[in-house]
Amino acid sequence: MALVKVLTSVRRGRLTVTLSLALAVALLLGLAVGAVDISPTRLGHSLGQLFTVPLAEWDYETIVLFRLRLPRVILAAMVGAGLATAGAILQGLLHNGLADAHILGVSSGASLGAAVAMLLGLRFTFFGLGAITPMAFLGAVATLVVVIIIARRVAGSSTLGLLLAGIAMSSFLSALVSLLVYFSGNRIQPLLFWLMGSFAGRGWQHVALASPYLLAGYALAFFYHRYLTAISLGDMTAHHLGVNVEKIRLVLLCSTALLTAACVAVSGVIGFVGLMTPHVARLLGGENYRRLLPYSALLGAIFLTLADILARVMLRPTELPVGIITALAGGPFFLYLLARSRKAMI
Repeated sequence: MALVKVLTSVRRGRLTVTLSLALAVALLLGLAVGAVDISPTRLGHSLGQLFTVPLAEWDYETIVLFRLRLPRVILAAMVGAGLATAGAILQGLLHNGLADAHILGVSSGASLGAAVAMLLGLRFTFFGLGAITPMAFLGAVATLVVVIIIARRVAGSSTLGLLLAGIAMSSFLSALVSLLVYFSGNRIQPLLFWLMGSFAGRGWQHVALASPYLLAGYALAFFYHRYLTAISLGDMTAHHLGVNVEKIRLVLLCSTALLTAACVAVSGVIGFVGLMTPHVARLLGGENYRRLLPYSALLGAIFLTLADILARVMLRPTELPVGIITALAGGPFFLYLLARSRKAMI
């Protein structure tokens, strides 16, 4: 028995190392690929200058790398990890493998809040941060609460009821966003591009903006991972294990809203990352959220970093919004999950 535990621990350790190395490779690839590619030799030289040469002596490639590409790939990895973690939490809390912040309308709620802040030019600060992220957070929380209340009252939180409530709310909020776009005047183009999800033009200020929210959301989720594992087995099971289900669910839903709001505020609406990556993480590490959360975060970071690379190279020197890439991958995956859940019901 002890040998089995040791071998299992070694296997999980190797998996963590493998995923971490894969993320490192994806980040390096993201630094090397762009409108103009950087050779491995030049990339190594520029990375070396970042740590060994004073700022005044950096060459042009190093400056471009530091100011443009490095914050972009870091932000893509951060947003991918945040969306994947939010999806994993929702799937456990709602006992529904189809749950996702995008499908449940949370992303639409966050985008509405952020769009209002952008178009009205709101200037207030919250803990030193601009108005966009707090407004996105409020929109995400409000949407998630309304969707869950509707699903519980109308269909008893069934899979179909939850999906229908999420789709209806997402459609309604998307209509409101479209109304804002209609009245946005000369600001319509950047807003439309933002709503499709993109990391174009993102810099260190966006990394700084999202970091505290993402760290807080992930730390909150991981702190309660034992309770989340219990709730994922069923509310009654968790209750018999001594878990205050309603309290923990409220805390973790706030964590989900925090993660989603931060991601939407800095990258726009990027769907399906939180739907796909937790399923792959379960195949690799099982249902225990002590492993599922970090595996989902790593896989989400890898996936979105690679998707952003693809968005940059498909039509270069121009680039596609990364939300289009994730939707092309996530749409068929969602249909597959829906068909599989239907077969299980039959």
